[in-house]
Amino acid sequence: MATYSELLTLSSNETLINKIRVAVVIAAETVRTEPINTPEHPNRLSWAKNVFSNPDGEARRMIWAVLAQNKTALASDILGASDEVVQGAVDAAVNVFAMVG
Repeated sequence: MATYSELLTLSSNETLINKIRVAVVIAAETVRTEPINTPEHPNRLSWAKNVFSNPDGEARRMIWAVLAQNKTALASDILGASDEVVQGAVDAAVNVFAMVG
């Protein structure tokens, strides 16, 4: 299990932030093309627009959700997470970020 100190260190790891940046852009594209009757679609679409305007900023916001979801993993496992694992964590947090703007 990663310690809080390790999680804090990971929060500024550029390799992990870059993975999350790509994952938020992919999630935003998924939102852009989802049916308009998807729950919270207007909020989700607004979030997606923010991602396309500032993918780095959104990745840096999203990193905390990704780290929290993986708090029981070893720091090395978080850092070495596959693209699919990172994407899953980002996808799971989209609605939270869409609701806060």
